[in-house]
Amino acid sequence: MKVERVKTGIPGMDEILNGGIPERSVVLLSGGPGTGKSIFSQQFIWNGLKNGESGIYVALEEHPVQIKKNMMVFGWDVREYENNGKFIMVDAFTGGIGIGAHQPYVVRDPSDEAELMDVLKEAIKASKAKRVVIDSITSLYLTKPTFARNVVFKLKKVIAGYGCTALFISQVSVTERGFGGPGVEHGVDGIIRLDLDEVDGELKRSLIVWKMRGTAHSLKRHYFEICDEGIKVQN
Repeated sequence: MKVERVKTGIPGMDEILNGGIPERSVVLLSGGPGTGKSIFSQQFIWNGLKNGESGIYVALEEHPVQIKKNMMVFGWDVREYENNGKFIMVDAFTGGIGIGAHQPYVVRDPSDEAELMDVLKEAIKASKAKRVVIDSITSLYLTKPTFARNVVFKLKKVIAGYGCTALFISQVSVTERGFGGPGVEHGVDGIIRLDLDEVDGELKRSLIVWKMRGTAHSLKRHYFEICDEGIKVQN
């Protein structure tokens, strides 16, 4: 049976994944600070928009306005897609206060799982989204780690149920070997770990696909760089 795939569009990445992420998968994008997690996920959304696939970005740890400014650095201007309803930024950061609070998709209390799910469902239905990013999933269970699996399962049920493919960003410490906790690691379909290590006196970024259900994938560590056009992965 042929596996339907969603191409990341990130140079070198789809080759590692044997053609792309299996459709309807929820993938954990895990790594420490400075590893490129947000850039990876924004590039994933942008490439989908260019390919005619609507996208949703759930902002939990940074102001939506700043996220869009960060995307502009790489030439990823989402304003046109926002205007025609193909891209929706779900604001789960400001609580509806200040600049950008006029956005129609605001989660007033991110700790309220029901509210988050309702807003996410509305955004998916309105945009007919095919790609979703949660940035970051860690903030939803940081103060209650025992609920991690439950949160991931509920989000996965909504996202896969609507036919979307998603990246969940997971924050880990520099020295942490895991991916965000057992409840999260076992609840997702795939895990991509991003690292920033000192090699011969120089910091180098790399990634490795730890698991990806439904497809063969590279088991090697691959170095990547962040350039003017975004991430480029070495094969």
